[in-house]
Amino acid sequence: MTRIAHVDATVLHPASAVPKRPFILRAGKKIRRYVDAIVARSSRVPNDPVLDSAVFPWTRILRDNWQAIREEALAVTRDQNAVPALRAVSPDHARIAEDDKWRSFFLIGYGARIEENIARCPRTAAVLAQVPGLNSGFFSILRPGTHIPAHRGVTKGLMTCHLGLQVPSDGSVRMNVGPETVGWSEGETLVFDDTYEHEVWNDTDGTRIVLLVQFERPLRQPGRLVADLFLGGIRRSAFVKEAQDNIALWEQSVRKVEAAANR
Repeated sequence: MTRIAHVDATVLHPASAVPKRPFILRAGKKIRRYVDAIVARSSRVPNDPVLDSAVFPWTRILRDNWQAIREEALAVTRDQNAVPALRAVSPDHARIAEDDKWRSFFLIGYGARIEENIARCPRTAAVLAQVPGLNSGFFSILRPGTHIPAHRGVTKGLMTCHLGLQVPSDGSVRMNVGPETVGWSEGETLVFDDTYEHEVWNDTDGTRIVLLVQFERPLRQPGRLVADLFLGGIRRSAFVKEAQDNIALWEQSVRKVEAAANR
């Protein structure tokens, strides 16, 4: 395998130049609270911070295939110079992450497929294709000493599932979600509502890797209509397109460095 010596992150848009958050998010907490209240009343699943994976039968396919998914994750993240920091890709996370220790390898982001990455992870992609209402799927990597400050997700219409792939055992790697503190286990799933304030620590000497799956909350009407309108506004925004463009720019930079190294 050719080692990637360095990928120039300056090919990406700097955090200071990212577009404003979509109006639907900038409009204020009042509108978001109103939308989330409608979604919560229409939810077909509990509105708790952390939910039992059994509520979502499809999570079993993640657990059944976790070793194959882990193999692909370890292969594509072996050289972390080839994996961008999440804040370098996502304008929103540029406002959260304190440094470059939180990294991400995207297969799907807000419905957009990263075909080159999907081709490198066919088993993972096949599993993601079976997730109802899939919004995003990527490997989330926390290097040793990572701290992600408390933050909230953008809409209660989306939920998050983590599949543990590599979990260090030499210290504390944990997440607070609302009043609950949870951890990860390899081969197990963790489902939570990221509109509750959550904060993450990797106080170990190892790297934590999970498959992060973001999916649409099961809803009745009128919550489904409201959530779709809200999410549609985000997906069509320049804010999300910026992240998609950054992923494409990163992939181009990786290919250039690999080509130069192979000359």
